[in-house]
Amino acid sequence: MNFADSFRAARWIRFINLLLQAVLFLALFGGLNYVALNHNTRFDLTRARQHSLSAETKSYLERLERDVRITVTLTDDRDNEEVAQAFRDISGLLREYVYLTRNGRKGKIEVRFVNVYQDHTTASALGLEQPNVVVLTSEDRQRVIPVSDFYILRKRISREAFKGESTLTAAILDVSSPGKKTIYFLSGHGEQQPGDVDGVRGLSRLRDELRQRNFEIAGLDLSLTHKIPDDAALLVIAGQLKAVQPFEEELLRNFLQTRAGRLVLMLDPARAPGLENLLFDWGVIVYDNVIIDTTSSSLSGTNDLILKNYLPHEITQNLINNDLPLLVGPARVVSEDIGRSAADGLNIKKLVATSETAWGEINYRQRILPAPTPGQDLIGQLGVMVISERLKPANNLPLSVRGGRIAVFGTADLVTNNRIYTAGNLNVMLATVNWAVDRDTQLSIPARIIQRFQLALSQEELVRLRLGLFLAVPGVVALLGFVVYWTRRN
Repeated sequence: MNFADSFRAARWIRFINLLLQAVLFLALFGGLNYVALNHNTRFDLTRARQHSLSAETKSYLERLERDVRITVTLTDDRDNEEVAQAFRDISGLLREYVYLTRNGRKGKIEVRFVNVYQDHTTASALGLEQPNVVVLTSEDRQRVIPVSDFYILRKRISREAFKGESTLTAAILDVSSPGKKTIYFLSGHGEQQPGDVDGVRGLSRLRDELRQRNFEIAGLDLSLTHKIPDDAALLVIAGQLKAVQPFEEELLRNFLQTRAGRLVLMLDPARAPGLENLLFDWGVIVYDNVIIDTTSSSLSGTNDLILKNYLPHEITQNLINNDLPLLVGPARVVSEDIGRSAADGLNIKKLVATSETAWGEINYRQRILPAPTPGQDLIGQLGVMVISERLKPANNLPLSVRGGRIAVFGTADLVTNNRIYTAGNLNVMLATVNWAVDRDTQLSIPARIIQRFQLALSQEELVRLRLGLFLAVPGVVALLGFVVYWTRRN
């Protein structure tokens, strides 16, 4: 019998045929996956394009130079709806970042989720202790973002909009930048220092908060250096006890004008800053008085001054959205110089003010029962924080250039270790620093409005819905089954 006609040959042919079918199936399956992975097209059909990144974010991610690792300590907590919703919002957004950078030649984004309670070993190895935060790391740079920074809140109660994309993109740009921005705290005049752990005058907690946000902190004594370092992104003068020397004031003036420098000045009352000429150049007046307000709504239980009158600005917007007041101790009045020249190229704003019942007491050194003196004391809504920025050259050329910025507080008390976590104190300080160094201000990514849907049913409508679900739908299915059965029977 010929081998080609034998049963053995038939079995081999059948085996080879099955093998070829399996190989062809695997080749087809692999080919389809390759095409889907490398030549796919995604469509976001949601009305607000909630599952798509903006063109600005895509542009930044395409030029990402370094890998960024994002660690999320959020969990899908079913018992806490807000945490669970934040987990869904942030994890969904991070998937888009990972997807967009998956084929990046230089920088990629890696995401991992860690439960700091259940996976304590991993959390400790990564230096994570706080739950409900997002930590971004790139080489030796790190930034910690609390969940609250991903949302715009309405009066500290309800979440109004999700601004996760702008927050994440700004943080990615920050940690992937070549170096840290350095903030120098001036010393030599009895200023409050970031290395001091004292509760009344220490700023160690502020230092820790700034370091968590990828800032380098250093001290600066101009009487020793006689120059401001080239890497100074921001100078902070907090609670000085003695006036600066004229040559130091000149160094600060040159820093602001010729190098477009940034300065945050925090002045307690009863202290002469020695910066009158510098402040005059920037259209700011600092008064020698103490703000007094005896109304109960303006004083806390510990007699702290409550400040809650804000001008809308990127520094104060979060305070306004969340109805956060500032709590400070002794403060002095700072204001705009209304007599300055209109052609000086300055944009000055009074961002924080007292209530209408406050006054600036100039006789504060006399220990008598305070009362406002009309015509002598400033009365009304008095400024406690003023910002000034130079938007164009002083000779009024028809163009706008990057100029210096200065923020002046009438108190240094709000950032000390005892007060920085009170009310909105830390919030306003961090926002001021970000504004001063141009951090996060280059993004124009809109927040996504959180849409809420509520179904309101009357008792009668609820009964009809229950009858429809429990009787009508099963009844229709049963009827179709009976029709099919009867048709096949006949």
